[in-house]
Amino acid sequence: MLERQGSIELCPDGPLLLRGDFEILGADGEPIDARRKTVAMCRCGLSSIKPFCDGTHKASGFRTEE
Repeated sequence: MLERQGSIELCPDGPLLLRGDFEILGADGEPIDARRKTVAMCRCGLSSIKPFCDGTHKASGFRTEE
């Protein structure tokens, strides 16, 4: 069995940062190619490249509780 190790960082008023060895699965269960070891995942729901962050949260005024 392959052991994966990575981390998730919650950015205040911004994306989730995934770092390390991880796998991203789409709603259909199929893997999504992250193409790098650190990726920013959208939390505001407004990104045009979901599930990845495109920075739209800044212009939209997205705020988190952390």
